[in-house]
Amino acid sequence: MKREDSGNSYRNILKGTTIFGGVQIFNILINLVRGKFVAIILGPEGMGIASLFTSSSATIQRLSSLGLSQSIVRETAATHDDEEKRAEVISTVKRLVRITSLMGAIICIALCIPLSRLTFGSSDYSWQFILLGAAVAFGIAGNGKLALLQGLHQVKRISKASVIGGLTGLCIGVPLYYIFGDKGIVPAIVAVALAMYIFYSVSLRKCRVKEKSGLSWRESLPIAKKLMMLGIVLMASDLIGSLMIYMINLFLRYFGSVDEVGLYQAANSVTNQYAGLVFAAMAMDYFPRLSKTCADNAEMRKIVNRQTEIVSFLIAPAMCLLILSAPLVIRVLLSSEFFEIIPLMRWFGLGVLVKALSYPMGYISLAKGNKRVFFILEGIAGNLLYLISGCIFFYFFGLIGLGYSLVAEQSVMLIVYFIVNNRLYKYNFSPGAAVSAGVASVLGILCFCSSLFESEALSYSLMSLFAVISIIWCFLSLKKKISLPQS
Repeated sequence: MKREDSGNSYRNILKGTTIFGGVQIFNILINLVRGKFVAIILGPEGMGIASLFTSSSATIQRLSSLGLSQSIVRETAATHDDEEKRAEVISTVKRLVRITSLMGAIICIALCIPLSRLTFGSSDYSWQFILLGAAVAFGIAGNGKLALLQGLHQVKRISKASVIGGLTGLCIGVPLYYIFGDKGIVPAIVAVALAMYIFYSVSLRKCRVKEKSGLSWRESLPIAKKLMMLGIVLMASDLIGSLMIYMINLFLRYFGSVDEVGLYQAANSVTNQYAGLVFAAMAMDYFPRLSKTCADNAEMRKIVNRQTEIVSFLIAPAMCLLILSAPLVIRVLLSSEFFEIIPLMRWFGLGVLVKALSYPMGYISLAKGNKRVFFILEGIAGNLLYLISGCIFFYFFGLIGLGYSLVAEQSVMLIVYFIVNNRLYKYNFSPGAAVSAGVASVLGILCFCSSLFESEALSYSLMSLFAVISIIWCFLSLKKKISLPQS
């Protein structure tokens, strides 16, 4: 167990989170640069066309892939100590990915005319949807390779492939925009998907993982069924979440205005980009490590508690800085017209801090392969509570009520996650995790409360003070943790 424990030390947890966080920052910058070139070369109309093709591709890809990515990560990681079983899983995964990739391409080709009419109001873009089928196929196949790399916990290979693939896609895509105008949008999307697929494939090949030669379809059926059942549950949960967001937007439009829908989406988007660095990094690194220990509750508790500590150290300064710099962030990413969402963004920052504390517990049932519990918690309870609380608070308090609802909903879900995991898997906070979560919460609440003072001088002085304190606390705590022996 020494080798496994070492992989779950504070040093390795922070290393994985930092590497993937850096990759996320790089990808965001790449997307910003690509977006800037699209805006300059293609103009507003071109940006709109690109957005429609990108969202169409993502939707078809999501449905065609049957939500397999996370289930692939889980099954691959769970077989880390059984080479023969892992070889069977990898062979089965590759078969499934080939099928789903082909299915995605066929959907695009077969429905090219209806998709063109639905998206653009005419059949003029049919041939581009046919070409988009290649992007969907490469996207699904690339995500399958990425999921295997995650399950194998190939942190460095994933990060290198993501960076090189993103750069390659940018270098190929921009010239296509320049040469062909809006006719180059779909070829550019295909180029990005192909680049990512190639680099993930090369990275996976370098791992020299074994496959089960001569594995029959009948032998692979139980594994395929297990992967698909969990994948479909994950996809259903994701779709329910999208539906809830759509219903909240409709509620805002009906009882408010289109402007309020836009303001809510702007605040939500900016906050998610800010916090997404921590959450995305956690999903890439933490979930595979947790899945490896799905049969050992004691080891699982250790991993969850250590992750909770690291997340607490990171999320406290991140959210304090968001609360402090909300006006600057809005000015840089949006415009002065959106200054009225500053209070909402600060409430969202507090809500995201609470969400971060429950995030490590949210993965336990998924890592355990308990589809029913995960679907009830994530797919039904969390989404319904989000919808109901959002509508009620907006109705009584207006736009700021959506901030109240996020804090209330995430606080309730934190308690629910703890109770469920405690009863099913005997999970409890360790003293270190409890103290870290408590300190992070206090610092976040104090920083947020400081933003409520009418005096700007006093308000910003106190917010700055608590932001600095949270950064110092984060630095000293991480330094202490990573200096501990590998255990």
